[in-house]
Amino acid sequence: MALDFAATYKVLVLGDSNVGKTCIVHRYCDERYYDTYISTIGIDFKQKLINLDGVPIKLQIWDTAGQERFRTLTTAYYRGAMGILLMYDVTSLESFNNLSYWLRNIQENAAPDVVKVLAGNKCECNPPQRAVDKERGEKIAENFDMPFFEVSCKQNINIEDAFLTLARKIREQREHRGENFDDGDRQKGLQDMIKNGPGSNGLGPFTLGSGGDGGRCSC
Repeated sequence: MALDFAATYKVLVLGDSNVGKTCIVHRYCDERYYDTYISTIGIDFKQKLINLDGVPIKLQIWDTAGQERFRTLTTAYYRGAMGILLMYDVTSLESFNNLSYWLRNIQENAAPDVVKVLAGNKCECNPPQRAVDKERGEKIAENFDMPFFEVSCKQNINIEDAFLTLARKIREQREHRGENFDDGDRQKGLQDMIKNGPGSNGLGPFTLGSGGDGGRCSC
């Protein structure tokens, strides 16, 4: 059967627990917002077919657990990642300070030229709740050569822009390297990864278990 998309881009969503990683994946892929979640246990993924400047592209978006006890598992999924959406919560200084951990983890486990976009979630918060000024996010993004967006899963602010920017930068990098969009071996590898991964219906069984931080996502 002929593929109805030109390429598949594997994207990881990384960051501390409760910064809104699952919220942003659901908001972008399902166009829905959920204000309660059981924290992701391990790894989950969803897929979205997008029109990238007239070219159909499949985004395979992997939602990773931020809890420390799952981070060893998470590192196994860096392999083959073309892009990373790195998130923090503008109401949590700790999640911002921990970006140094995630950037070091990316450096150690991801491809050297992996594309990165930085997103500060919950930008709709009231000023007294904000712990991280926008300028601080812009500064760290500039230092690490990443596009930067303040986003809101709750109010659907800059979600699509963040993912489309990531996809465009992945495409630019592939074109620069002269990679073939119709690389059958790459497609087969991605299909095998889906088959052997946590689930093929968009929501793997890891998200349905008890444990993790549980409760409200606050995203």
